[in-house]
Amino acid sequence: MKALVEIHDLSVRRGKVVALQLDRLQIREGEVLAIVGPNGAGKSTLLLALARLLKLEAGDILFNGQPVRSEPDKVYRRRIALVMQDPLLFDTSVFDNVAAGLRFRGVSKAEIRRRVPLWLERLGVAHLTGRRAGQLSGGEAQRVSLARAMVLEPQLLLLDEPFSALDPPTCGRLLDDLGALLKNTATTTIFVTHDLFEAEQLATRIAIILENRLRQVGSPQEVFEGPVTVDVAQFLSHRASTNGRAAGQK
Repeated sequence: MKALVEIHDLSVRRGKVVALQLDRLQIREGEVLAIVGPNGAGKSTLLLALARLLKLEAGDILFNGQPVRSEPDKVYRRRIALVMQDPLLFDTSVFDNVAAGLRFRGVSKAEIRRRVPLWLERLGVAHLTGRRAGQLSGGEAQRVSLARAMVLEPQLLLLDEPFSALDPPTCGRLLDDLGALLKNTATTTIFVTHDLFEAEQLATRIAIILENRLRQVGSPQEVFEGPVTVDVAQFLSHRASTNGRAAGQK
C-alpha cells in the first residue's frame, strides 16, 4: 500500500528534554496504526508532532510525498482530525458540536444538514442531536467527539487514548463500532494507547515506543509473537499481565 505519511530522522524536544527520536516510520493509506508504550515514552509527542502542535527539532514529516513544513498550518490541518482523551465539547447542542468544524471550513448549510445526521447515525448518537454537551455521559461525549472528527472526512485521523476514561462495557462497544467504521471508510488512522487489547482489536499494525524511541513495528501477530528485543518482550509481558488482571476485574 502507498504511504500516506513518511517520517524521517525525527527529533522532538519538549522543554529542555528530547521527548522523541524516530529514525523512520511509514503510515500506509487506509491502515490503523496503534502507537503503544508506557507513560512518558513519547507516544502523544508523536501524535502532537503529526498534528503540527509541537515543533520539530530535526527531521521531516512527508504527507503524500510532500514535506508538511512547506505549507501553512491551516492548510495542513484541513487534512487531519484529532480526537483527544477528553472530548472537549462546546457547551452547545450535539448537532452544533459536530457541525462546528464544517462551519469553520465554510461548508454550505445544505451539506452540513446532510453530513451531520449521517455521522451521528454512524456513531450511534443520532437520538442525541438536540441534547447539550454537558448532559452527555462519557461514552456519549466521546462518540460525539468522534463524529465531529469523522464528519470532516479527514485524510488522517489522530486518536490520543480516546477510550482510557471509559468504563469497560462502554469502551468495548465503542471499540467495536469504531473498528467497523474505520474499516468501511478506509480512514488512515494513528491510534495512541497503553492498552494492548485495544491495540490488537483496532489496529492493522502496532508500533512499540520505549524510552522515546521506536523499537518495533509490525502486525499484532508479528509483534506479540516475535518481539525483537528483550525490553520489548518485557514491556509486552508486563502489559499483557496488567491487562489480564484488569479484564479479570471487569
